Amino acid sequence: MNFDFSEDQQNLRSEARRFLEARCPVATVRAVLDDGDAAYNRELWTSLVEQGWTALTIPEAYGGLGMGRVDLCVLAEELGRVLAPVPFASTMYILAEALMIAGTAAQKTLLAGIVQGTCIGCLAIGEGPGDGALANLTTSVANGLLTGIKVPVTDGMAATTALVAARNEGVVRLFLVDLDQPGVVRQSLQTLDPSRDLARIEFTEVHCEPIGDDMLIDRLLDGAAALFAFEQLGGADRCLELAVEFAGMRYAFGRPIGSQQAIKHKLADMYANNQIARSNAYFGAWALEHGNAQLPLAAAAARVSACDAFWFAARESIQTHGGIGFTWEADQHLFYRRALQLDMVIGAVPIWRERLVTALEQTHAGDH
Repeated sequence: MNFDFSEDQQNLRSEARRFLEARCPVATVRAVLDDGDAAYNRELWTSLVEQGWTALTIPEAYGGLGMGRVDLCVLAEELGRVLAPVPFASTMYILAEALMIAGTAAQKTLLAGIVQGTCIGCLAIGEGPGDGALANLTTSVANGLLTGIKVPVTDGMAATTALVAARNEGVVRLFLVDLDQPGVVRQSLQTLDPSRDLARIEFTEVHCEPIGDDMLIDRLLDGAAALFAFEQLGGADRCLELAVEFAGMRYAFGRPIGSQQAIKHKLADMYANNQIARSNAYFGAWALEHGNAQLPLAAAAARVSACDAFWFAARESIQTHGGIGFTWEADQHLFYRRALQLDMVIGAVPIWRERLVTALEQTHAGDH
């Protein structure tokens, strides 16, 4: 079985890379990082919308292109390479997926807004420090009104529509919430990676609509894990490229530092981790595209290996660059920031390790 991208998807990747190299240089990322009031780069977001990226997987009935999830993985990887400071992931990996999987006919009208770039999503599950278990959520819905506090919420300041996990009649499920209504108070949070906004959102008896059943949360997280894995892989591969380039041009004692055993081993470890992550990401993409029952296993494996690969590559790229790598002017810290941010965006790595173990146990039990 061939898990690699098809020829058409390889062409899509080449065009996406060319476009992003022109429209999203490092200066674009730094501009959002330095501007404390910018939730995302609006010019880049508009360009992505004009290119049809927000229409990619949306059905044609809503103005979309009706392409597959693997095509979305291609774009995710390229966005990860350039650390794109836009709310693409929250909108396309999560909100759009929820609407397509479980939205009512009325709720699916939001898909047209996603295509046009006017509807931006966020996922609000966490409620501050703790293990993040859904059973411990205090946000609740009564008589169609939502009350509670969600923190941190990735892309919470940029979003127009939130998917909020809340308790209703003893069951935790997701609710669609229009963030532009009375009773919603948003506060921007300081974060290690200011190029992706993070918010505290307080809801006080705000109108909401249930979407899907209590199984939708896990399905969304699994799908998002597979997609985020490609975004992380894009960042990890770029870190390796930068490290290899520097190791070849930086001389010490009359020869490139890349010829030294310690550096060669470091680069080899980065490459090996990235290839392991890529294999798992392809498995996750395949399971997501085909709705395969192995998605929970594939997604957890992709998530764990991609988190490890990006963090390791970002860290070792800094080390390879030596003293230069620790400076503000160097780009390595931007990748390290994003690696840590993506580690937490849909639950920390320990949570996904538990999900992986659970999926493996279930698979093993099914074999007997």
